[in-house]
Amino acid sequence: MNIEKLTKIAEARGNPCVSISLNTHRTHPENKLDAIALKNLCAQAEQRLVDEFGKRDIANILSALNKLPSEIDINHNLDSLHIFLSNDMQETIKSPWSCAQNSVQISEQFAVRDLIKVYNRSEVYLVLRLSQGGVQLYRAMNNAILEEVQNDDFPFKENPHYNTQTEKKGDAKLADNLVREFLNKVDKALVKVHNETNLSCVVIATEDNYSRLMQVADKPNLYHGYCAINYNADAPHQIVAQSWEMVVKMQYERRTAAIEAMREAVASGSVLTDLQDIYQAAIDGRADVLIVHEDYNQPVLMTSERTFDYIDDVSIPNAIDDVVSVIAWEVVSKKGRVIFTQQEQIKDLGPIVLKTRF
Repeated sequence: MNIEKLTKIAEARGNPCVSISLNTHRTHPENKLDAIALKNLCAQAEQRLVDEFGKRDIANILSALNKLPSEIDINHNLDSLHIFLSNDMQETIKSPWSCAQNSVQISEQFAVRDLIKVYNRSEVYLVLRLSQGGVQLYRAMNNAILEEVQNDDFPFKENPHYNTQTEKKGDAKLADNLVREFLNKVDKALVKVHNETNLSCVVIATEDNYSRLMQVADKPNLYHGYCAINYNADAPHQIVAQSWEMVVKMQYERRTAAIEAMREAVASGSVLTDLQDIYQAAIDGRADVLIVHEDYNQPVLMTSERTFDYIDDVSIPNAIDDVVSVIAWEVVSKKGRVIFTQQEQIKDLGPIVLKTRF
């Protein structure tokens, strides 16, 4: 998910815009349930559309809804599926993150909160496989390898400085110096890639090799950490699986730090917890950081450009199924930060909290 696609979907307008989200399964036979769930959600969307708009003006949307269950290949599902459908647009996005619940939302704009979560948690990074037998560098996104980096430095062949001189094998200091020299060259090559891409790195290595790498590293902060190498599971797809676990843990730590920073900001009077105040700050461009518990959503009916009433019945004409989605996009589009989390610590402040810029 990139900002261009997110923007295209978030800024699309139509009456109606249909957003369908459902949790899915990666493996058989569980993914058979996905086809059933999708068919049921499409039927639910069709009923709501017919009730509100009749059939004539939305014939194309109804036709597309009927085709969806047979067009989507459930054998390549990830953890959730998101469909955006209007008279002018049809987009299907598979996500490696679950959604709070299966849902159908119908409004004049698409519900993009789950896409914002995908956008925020999608991470491109480097994976360095490090051993004395050679060094490879990969560019990865989430839990998939995008490509092996091949340039004037990478890949490194077997350490040319490795001490093979029989008469000197007992010289531990010489051996250590040779290893450090090799790792110093690897680090400098990686720093060059980092300077060109601004990507940080996870290292697949033994604890000893990683420790030595950190001792010679010019920019130790560009390294996320290391995963202990498993020589029985060192194919690229296995390596990135280990790396992604570390990145996910790091993302959790970032969210925890953001929650703690939000707590500290309360004393300054810059934190809003009232949904109406949050909405107005977001559309005014005053939002710095928005944190939302993933279970929280709120249907509303706009009473003016800046105010709304809470409602329970989303079938009311012109209802917004979830104003949180609208708020989240306002924050992102105005260069603020949005965090969706299941961490219960946020509920001490409220299910939705906003730190303002001024």
